Amino acid sequence: MNIISTTLLALAMSTDAFAAAIGKGATLKSPKLSEALRTGLIFGVIEATTPLIGWAIGRGAAQYIAAWDHWIAFTLLVILGIHMIYTGLKDTESVEEKPNHHTFIVLAITAFATSIDAMAVGVGLAFIDVNITVTAAAIGLATFTMVTIGFMLGKVLGIMVGKRAEIFGGVILIGIGSYILYEHLYVLV
Repeated sequence: MNIISTTLLALAMSTDAFAAAIGKGATLKSPKLSEALRTGLIFGVIEATTPLIGWAIGRGAAQYIAAWDHWIAFTLLVILGIHMIYTGLKDTESVEEKPNHHTFIVLAITAFATSIDAMAVGVGLAFIDVNITVTAAAIGLATFTMVTIGFMLGKVLGIMVGKRAEIFGGVILIGIGSYILYEHLYVLV
């Protein structure tokens, strides 16, 4: 793969993480750059790791991951999205403070759910002549950058949607999960 192909692949792999980061940024009280960088780092590391895992799996069991990757991503994202919507709907009468940051586990689960497609790509890359380390690093760097930017964009959207930001973020995650499932099922038709 040449540098243009690697760059385009890296950007494509970071788009769903970018959308999820917008939702995450929108749900915070006052997102700061340090929190955006932390979120970008968590997403970037996970997004860079999953193609490596997929590549290793691709050497032996590609058909098993490819058959279920879209369902795993869909399920995780919908569960997280429903939880966010539920949180956004409960206690709407009380003025509950928005959190200052998201927990590591919430960010890691969201990052993993949005990186399932990168794992599937890693499986596919196992069958072609590619430097998987360089490709995974490019995917991680693109994701870090896009998530950091998306998180800060979420700050602006959070102000616009006010106390319904959690619902907005949940809808984004469900939309991403549904799109991943649709994209896979549409390809099969």
